[in-house]
Amino acid sequence: MRYVSVSVENGIAQVRLDRPDKLNALALDTLDELITVARRLRKDRTLRAVIIAGEGPSFCSGLDIAAAMRTPGRIVQAFIPAPWRGTNRFQEACWAWRRIPVPVIAAVHGHCYGGGVQIALAADFRYATADSKWSVLEGKWGIIPDMSGIRSLTEVTGPDVAKRLTMTAETISGAEAQRLGLVTEVADDPVKAATAFAESLLTRSPDALAAAKRLVDGALTSSARRTFARERRAQIRLLALPNTKILRKAVMSKSTPAFQPRSRP
Repeated sequence: MRYVSVSVENGIAQVRLDRPDKLNALALDTLDELITVARRLRKDRTLRAVIIAGEGPSFCSGLDIAAAMRTPGRIVQAFIPAPWRGTNRFQEACWAWRRIPVPVIAAVHGHCYGGGVQIALAADFRYATADSKWSVLEGKWGIIPDMSGIRSLTEVTGPDVAKRLTMTAETISGAEAQRLGLVTEVADDPVKAATAFAESLLTRSPDALAAAKRLVDGALTSSARRTFARERRAQIRLLALPNTKILRKAVMSKSTPAFQPRSRP
């Protein structure tokens, strides 16, 4: 890995965009590495949470267009979607984090532009400094966010705000991003705040967290009837799982639960 680093401690993966000399601008290799890391973490049933942040002065300044244009053939290849996933390489670099069945938290400081916004939107929660700078920068160049950002931005902020940010390409602060619903919480130290939140979830059943993420994400595009059916099936399954019983005993005895690895879906 050249541009993405990862370490796991106590079930929490700390993922870092690691190209600080370029403000963590996204090279095509970065996209491949993001996909590889996300898929590896998805297979780890002992994983409890993921925190994505950037090394150096910024979270991510967007796509490194100059570097990408030096290999136009790779760009063409990256645009071709995988039919079994429905995403191309640009989209999968973000959407792969939505597929991980644990809470994913973005910790944002400095610049969060273009593709950086779309990576942050792939997280379930976003912590940011009040003075961080956010922009759906693609509009400045006459294009649109195409790394799954249209879908994620609309889900998180609503259609009107999504259209405004996409059409204007305006730069807003982390504080303003929170007001618009783009940021979950403002913090002086986003990584510390995100880690504390992740640690607070360690006492919750990993199976229940996975079900909650899957059901809420699915409810955004499903009918009420289908969502109700998924609720029922998930609840019946959870009631029979070992981790649910472990948590019940821990609550009754006022002790800390020692969970087993997350059950297979």
